[in-house]
Amino acid sequence: MFPNLSNLPRITRTIAFKLFLVITLAQAVTLFLLAVGSIRLQEKNLMDNVQTSGQRVSDVIARSMRHSMLLNRRDDVHEIISSIGGHEGIEDIRIYNKQGEVVFGTHAADLHTKVDAHAEACIICHDGDGLDHPSHASATLSRIFTNGEGQRVLGLITPIRNEPQCANADCHAHAPEKTILGVLDVKMSLTAIDGQLAGQRRSLMLISVVAVLVIGLLSGIFIWLVVRRPVRRLMAGMERVSSGELGHHLTIDSRDELGRLAEKFNDMTDELDRARGEITGWSQTLEAKVREKTADLEKAHRQMVRVEKMASLGNLASSVAHELNNPLEGILTFARLLVKRLRKSSLPPPDVESYCADLTLVADEAQRCGNIVKNLLLFSRQGGATFQTIPLRTIVDRCILLLNHHAQMRQISLQSDVHDDDAVECDPNQIQQTLIALIMNAIEAMSGTQQSGGAIRIGAIRQGQAIAVSVADNGPGMTDEVKAHVFEPFFTTKSEGKGVGLGLAIVFGIVERHHGSIEVESAVGKGTTFTMTLPLKQPQQSDVASAKTAYEGIRP
Repeated sequence: MFPNLSNLPRITRTIAFKLFLVITLAQAVTLFLLAVGSIRLQEKNLMDNVQTSGQRVSDVIARSMRHSMLLNRRDDVHEIISSIGGHEGIEDIRIYNKQGEVVFGTHAADLHTKVDAHAEACIICHDGDGLDHPSHASATLSRIFTNGEGQRVLGLITPIRNEPQCANADCHAHAPEKTILGVLDVKMSLTAIDGQLAGQRRSLMLISVVAVLVIGLLSGIFIWLVVRRPVRRLMAGMERVSSGELGHHLTIDSRDELGRLAEKFNDMTDELDRARGEITGWSQTLEAKVREKTADLEKAHRQMVRVEKMASLGNLASSVAHELNNPLEGILTFARLLVKRLRKSSLPPPDVESYCADLTLVADEAQRCGNIVKNLLLFSRQGGATFQTIPLRTIVDRCILLLNHHAQMRQISLQSDVHDDDAVECDPNQIQQTLIALIMNAIEAMSGTQQSGGAIRIGAIRQGQAIAVSVADNGPGMTDEVKAHVFEPFFTTKSEGKGVGLGLAIVFGIVERHHGSIEVESAVGKGTTFTMTLPLKQPQQSDVASAKTAYEGIRP
């Protein structure tokens, strides 16, 4: 329950300790003042009682001696004073006459001695101008002084007045105008009273100290349970919240201010946890959007780079094709002309056949070079498309009709998922050329494998104002390296002499001229899918020019 003493320097800085210190000091000061006031009040009451008792004792002594003094029985007076003076607490009894001489007393050595008129026992009753008339009319006067042993003594002065009975008695020779005949001086020791007061002081101080300790202990326990522990729980909760545990809840043990504070703390953590959840959700959504937009930008950038590369290669291919076309045409023409001349010559037939075979080979190779040049011209061509709206299924069915026999010979089935209502504005011949090229590539890729039951599926899916035409096969697929260069001119995976790598490059160019895009998805052993996205309606020339200007404006 109580804190470790090693943490005392840290505890002294807490609110609970400061509150405990203030309450304890306030209690100590209050109890001290109450003890001092109580002691003084008790002392005053006790001294008043002592003085009252002393006055009664002095009055009893005076009354006891009155009759003996009227009869002038001095022995009786001595006996009375000696008897009463022997009681505990009475230190001395004296009777002074008018001249200040001790005529009666408890101590025989004091008899017939004379005191100074200005002594304490006399000056208390007179003003010092004379002893004929007292300056106080009180019946009994008191004084407190310290004797030679350092003890306090209560002195009671009772004047012996000249009563009519005294003035008219035979033994007295005092005139009636004499009011005071003598003084009865009774001294009572206050040692017992002082001891009792000292004991009461010690008791009160001890009780005060014990009360301060008990009340301080109870206050400390109360503050620790009601203030310190809830505040520590609140601080621990704040530390856990600051460390990231926003859903932390405090246990509510009371309904006071600290309990309501803990309840508000729980409400705050709930709100913080909810806000963090929303922020986390927004952050994740934003990250997903950023990744999506980044992928789109990367895709657009790759598309732009590919377009620029294809445009540059197209210009180069056009120039090379035009430069090679005339020489190749000349080689082919003169090779065929020489064959005709040799067959009409008089050379031996074996030689003629040998020469004609060589020239035929030259002509065939020239023809093959001419076909390559023709493909280069087709790749570099930027216009010439005739657009019309036509059902896509018509084009697909024509492609399947042309290639179905070729596929069946290789045990490959061609399947179509294109619907009659899928119409698109395009150049039917060029779109047919792209589909034939894609299907032929798939057939050739699957022909090199030993698997049976191959299939090529042509599908179409509407995507808003565009349509995605896909050619998917279950062939061997391709690696990422091949996939990255598949649309580049002169890139081919076929063996030498079976292709120059212009088929997919021409497909890419046709799709670009239709303001579409083409993508490939493939993995080794999982087949390949080419997806060609075409707009349902070709944009107007003004829209194309605006898009071209915007594209040129963002190029580096």
